Amino acid sequence: MRIRAAAPADLPLLQDIERAAGEPFRTLGMTVIADDEPLPLDVLDAYRLDGRAWVAADGADHPVAYLLTDTVDGAAHIEQVSVHPAAARRGIGRSLIEHLASGAAERGLTAVTLTTFTEVPWNAPYYTRLGFRALTEADPALTAGLRAIQRAEAAHGLADWPRVCMRRELSPAPIPRPHPSDD
Repeated sequence: MRIRAAAPADLPLLQDIERAAGEPFRTLGMTVIADDEPLPLDVLDAYRLDGRAWVAADGADHPVAYLLTDTVDGAAHIEQVSVHPAAARRGIGRSLIEHLASGAAERGLTAVTLTTFTEVPWNAPYYTRLGFRALTEADPALTAGLRAIQRAEAAHGLADWPRVCMRRELSPAPIPRPHPSDD
């Protein structure tokens, strides 16, 4: 898999990936989630134009997964990460998240955040394995921006199932040191 910036021609494919990635929610009785329409092309294009959309592409350069990000209160916030079920369980989602984390650290951001379902095996338990921690209501890391995202998600009907904000701290990017022979 190769991670690259999303291209204009990828955008309808991202919608297809999102629809396919939603299908497993049916098995959990979450048909509203499975039936939720993906982001419109103009919104996806805004992410792309702003350099906040990446795809994982197969050997034929066909996207099989994607990640969208925002910056929320000094952290890279995962707006969406989706992997087509045919490409699942190969570390592709993890690779996209690591790509984001690396770039966020280089930009001086402090963490990667996301919101997710607590009781969906491929959501909160998965992110915990990737080093994210759940934020409690009293946690100062549950910022005003994350609370606003929670309210927007609740208004969209996502709060019908237990959800959580999660955070993974980032180490600052190392400062390149000159090699002794450069003197």
